[in-house]
Amino acid sequence: MSKARLVITAVLIEGRSQSQVARDYGVSQSWISRLITRYLREGEAAFEPRSRRPHHSPNRLPQATIDLIITLRRTLAGTGLDAGPHTIAWHLQHHHNVRVSPASISRHLHAAGLVEPAPNKRPKSSYIRFQAEQPNQCWQADFTHWRLAGGTDTEILCWIDDCSRLALSVTAHRRVTGAIVLAEFRKAVAHHGIPYSTLTDNGMVFTTRLAGGKGGRNGLETELHDLGVKQINSTPNHPTTCGKVERFHQTLKKWLTNQPRAATTADLQTQLDAFVDEYNHRRPHRSLPHRAAPAVIYTSRPKAEPGQRLDTHYRVRTDRIDQAGAITLRVNGRLHHIGIGRHHYRTRVLILAHDHHITVINAATGEVLRDFTLDPTRDYQPTGAPKGPKTKKSRT
Repeated sequence: MSKARLVITAVLIEGRSQSQVARDYGVSQSWISRLITRYLREGEAAFEPRSRRPHHSPNRLPQATIDLIITLRRTLAGTGLDAGPHTIAWHLQHHHNVRVSPASISRHLHAAGLVEPAPNKRPKSSYIRFQAEQPNQCWQADFTHWRLAGGTDTEILCWIDDCSRLALSVTAHRRVTGAIVLAEFRKAVAHHGIPYSTLTDNGMVFTTRLAGGKGGRNGLETELHDLGVKQINSTPNHPTTCGKVERFHQTLKKWLTNQPRAATTADLQTQLDAFVDEYNHRRPHRSLPHRAAPAVIYTSRPKAEPGQRLDTHYRVRTDRIDQAGAITLRVNGRLHHIGIGRHHYRTRVLILAHDHHITVINAATGEVLRDFTLDPTRDYQPTGAPKGPKTKKSRT
C-alpha cells in the first residue's frame, strides 16, 4: 500500500489528527492537507502521480517555426544538400530572420521522426585535423568516378582550397590524364592566383615519385617546380591526409544523386557548374567560422603566395559586436576598443590585423564593416561618424 493511501486511511477513516500522522509517517502537514483536498475532489485518482510538465511553456517554439524547420529539412535533403540542425539554423537566421538553437532544431527533428540513428559513426573528436591559415596556402586535388545515364563511366577532377573549402575547379572527363590535370591547374591559377602548396595522393597524374625514378617529373610536377609551388603528396594508404577533397566528393555525389542522371559529359559539366555555384556562394559550411560560405572566407582573407613565409604577422581572430557597437583587439599588449556601430549589435565578425592596418568583416556575408589604420595612442578607435542626430540648418 502506498504512503498516500496509508495517510488518507489514518486521517479520514481512523480519525487521527494531521499533525500526528505527519510525525508518524515523516511527511509535512501541508502535504497531507493538499493530499486530502485532492482526494476529496478526485477520489482514487489522487493516488496516481501527477505530471510535472508545466502548464505553460512561454519559450516553446511557435508551431509555424516548427513547420518551417521540417519543411527546410525535407527541401534541403530532397535537393541533396546538407540538412543537419546547424545548416537549418543558418537558413532560418539568414533567410527567415528567425533564431533557433541547433539543439532545439535537433529535438524537433527527432520528434518528427526525421533523424536516422547512426550508432557506429566515428566521433569528430577522434580526428586530428589540419587546416591552412590562409587561402591559397594549400590546394587539394583528386578525382572520383560517376556513371552517366547510359552506364558510361566518367571521372570528375576537383581542385579545392584547404583554408576556405572553395571549389576552385570541378570538371568532368571521360578519363583524367596528366595533361588534363595540368590544364585545369593552369586555369585555376589564371583565375585564383598561384598557391603556396598543393596536396594530392600519389596517382601518376599528380606525381611520379613512386614510379622508381622512370621518366622524370610529369607535367604537373614540372609546372609546380617552375612556379615555386611546394608539392606535398600523402603517405601511401592514408586517404585521410587528403580528407577535405574526399569529403567534398561525398557532398558532390550526394547532390548529384538527387539530380536527373546526366546523359553526356557536357550535361554532367552543366550540373557540376550549378553545384559549384551553390556550394561556393550559398551553402553554409559547417567547418568554417559561423557556417560561412566558402567564397566569404576565400575573399575576406589575405592570400598566401609561393615562397611566402607563413609565420606572418597577419592575425585573424573572431569576435561579436557588443551592445555598445564595438569590438576589442589587443595590439602590442594594449587592449583597444574598435567602434563599428550599434546597428551591428551581435553580428559576428572576422578581424584581419596586419601590423596597425585593421579590417573588420561580417563573418557570415563577407561585407567589410571597417577598414582603417589603428591609432596605438588611443584606447577607443571611433568610427568617424558625427555624434548625435543631424541638425537642420535654420533658414535666414
